[in-house]
Amino acid sequence: MLIELAIGDAYGAGFEYAPGAFVRQYNDLSGYRRHPRHNLRPGQYTDDTQMSLAIAEAIVADDPWTPEHLAARFVQAFQRDPRPGYAQRFYDFLLTVQDGHDFLRRINPASDKSGAAMRAAPIGIFPTIKEVIARCQVQAALTHNTPAGINAAVAAALMSHYFLYERGDKADLGRFLERHVPGDWGQPWQGKVGAPGWMSVRAAVTALIQSRTLSELLQRCIAFRGDVDTVAAIALAAAACSAEITPDLPAQLHRGLEDGLYGYRYIQQLDTELLSLRRKK
Repeated sequence: MLIELAIGDAYGAGFEYAPGAFVRQYNDLSGYRRHPRHNLRPGQYTDDTQMSLAIAEAIVADDPWTPEHLAARFVQAFQRDPRPGYAQRFYDFLLTVQDGHDFLRRINPASDKSGAAMRAAPIGIFPTIKEVIARCQVQAALTHNTPAGINAAVAAALMSHYFLYERGDKADLGRFLERHVPGDWGQPWQGKVGAPGWMSVRAAVTALIQSRTLSELLQRCIAFRGDVDTVAAIALAAAACSAEITPDLPAQLHRGLEDGLYGYRYIQQLDTELLSLRRKK
């Protein structure tokens, strides 16, 4: 789950809001691309992955599921490994915030953008729909305490849960989400993906339902254009848990993902620990 999320994020980072001609020319999975405007190294993941790692670490460590403990995880994950990819104001905020208490004291959580949804996939590991929803609402409200921000995050978490616990066929994913979260999640998405979180989740659901392999899925996510690193992170994290999606991401995307202290091998180990928590039926 986490490796695929990171690959989707890092690959998508080269295409986020890039011109259509650039996307059409280079979205071939031959390797990571340097963005035409942003200063990210090819293969470097962004905030989507870093914040997902913070959530996964909290789950694996069995932290108390409180706003202050989760906020502390976000601060720790960023300050041990500062990186571009965050919105500039949030980046500056994380540079100066002291701890989880200070985070909660200073944050303005009135966003409906995709930040809470992009990090929600690990929460799908919890065994019941009720628990996934409750835990995701807590983490989302830290930064995106709006109905749209919370609903997008809950839908993203339920996507991975749906496949981890074999709740139904891939084709029925949208209808499943609509039974549990307000939103037109099963309505096919077309066109460019904007900043609101529900757009990224809708696009991710559409691409996932239409794809048979992870490679096909990744290219579909990028082809939408817009906030495609988030679309790819959400979609690939969920799809990696599906028996209906062939795991065929090219070797060069695995090899090319950053492998520093919190890179490929760290993510792979954390992924193993997280998935080991899945309850057996």
